[in-house]
Amino acid sequence: MMNKPFGAGFPKTPPSAVIGVRSPDPVQRTQSLKIISRSYWKPIYKYVRLRWRKPPAEAEEITQEFFARALERTTFQSYDPGQARFRTFVRMCVDRLVVDMDRQHLAKKRGGEVTLLRLDFGLAEEEIEREAPVADPEAVFDAEWVKSLVETAVESLRTVCEREGRKVHFRAFELFHLRDDAERSTYETIASTLGISIGDVNNRLSYARREFRAALLEALRDCTGSEQEMQDEARIVLGLSL
Repeated sequence: MMNKPFGAGFPKTPPSAVIGVRSPDPVQRTQSLKIISRSYWKPIYKYVRLRWRKPPAEAEEITQEFFARALERTTFQSYDPGQARFRTFVRMCVDRLVVDMDRQHLAKKRGGEVTLLRLDFGLAEEEIEREAPVADPEAVFDAEWVKSLVETAVESLRTVCEREGRKVHFRAFELFHLRDDAERSTYETIASTLGISIGDVNNRLSYARREFRAALLEALRDCTGSEQEMQDEARIVLGLSL
């Protein structure tokens, strides 16, 4: 991606969703939780299925319950960025919730809750069945979290390119970066497919990579509890140069 120092040229950003979800303002709290749930619902679901051996219906209910309780401001209030990474804190909260729900035999679905997102649990279950057995559910949680951040950044890039009339830029990015290695197009193939020069391919990819990196960092910022944590996660987990 880019080689310039992290943060150079970037405007000041609003507080992350992790901060916003603890706001006294219900609108900000709900919007922040939507952002968090996009990145964390599938890691939570798969973690509950694999770590706690819960059947699909129960894992789905636990995932929904997690975000319902978070909306009521009972989940994230005790989070301290100085004590743990936010993704570690989330996983600990899930563990406590599973134990609590088992103890209370909470089987009845909650009624009247705000629907934050349409969660495709069927797709998540299909992915679990396709994936090779993994001995470490925590590794699955972390890998799924990274995947969700990348997907969010890709959709943000797609939106920016469509809004700015740069669909060719996204198509070039898609052909080069969003395919398996065996199917990845060369610069020459992209140029032929899009009817542009190889130099234009390079320019369009440079733009798309820059916007993707910015979107990825923004998605990461929303799902971490401090600027330092965000920078650490960017370097260690995502491998971005700072």
